[in-house]
Amino acid sequence: MSDDAERHSKRMQRKKAVIDAQIEAARIERGVLVVTTGNGKGKSSSGFGMVARALGHGMKVGVVQFIKGSQMTGEERFFRRFPDEVTYRVMGEGFTWETQDKARDIAKARAAWDEAKKLLRDEGIGLVLLDELNIALKLRYLDLPTVLADIAARPAAQHVVVTGRGAPAELVAAADTVTDMTPVKHAFAAGIKAQPGIEW
Repeated sequence: MSDDAERHSKRMQRKKAVIDAQIEAARIERGVLVVTTGNGKGKSSSGFGMVARALGHGMKVGVVQFIKGSQMTGEERFFRRFPDEVTYRVMGEGFTWETQDKARDIAKARAAWDEAKKLLRDEGIGLVLLDELNIALKLRYLDLPTVLADIAARPAAQHVVVTGRGAPAELVAAADTVTDMTPVKHAFAAGIKAQPGIEW
């Protein structure tokens, strides 16, 4: 074995020992609250990836989409193929700069939260995706303490994924896993229009 190969092997042995110890130490098993936020692309995509992953493990899933709704996305087209496994609720009417009606947006957000609460109380649902909820919270369309209390009161094994820009600090503090998507480049800034399969 060459010196380089031997050094690599020893590094990987040390790394494996550290990772194995971390895996051994992680003994708590319960539902987690995951938040994806930030200005970069990929927040909803990450959430729907977890929906697919949960379905792959035989879980039932609930999806509530806040804000979005003016056009059917690829995710909606796909996951509606599984009506026995996925409860899918599109509750928004489009982005706020399109709707231009705050009172109506608030009413839609509250109706969406009523649907979300049903999913959060259902022990048969393993994962709930609350897509773009952060936007509704940032704009104060919903009462944040109520939302946090409803999420905290969910069944112990249920996972919740919340997406959207501007996650409030209180939600970040309550979450088990938080990812802040940071933009580096985006095709739209170069004048390339939004593409099916990429943006929606």
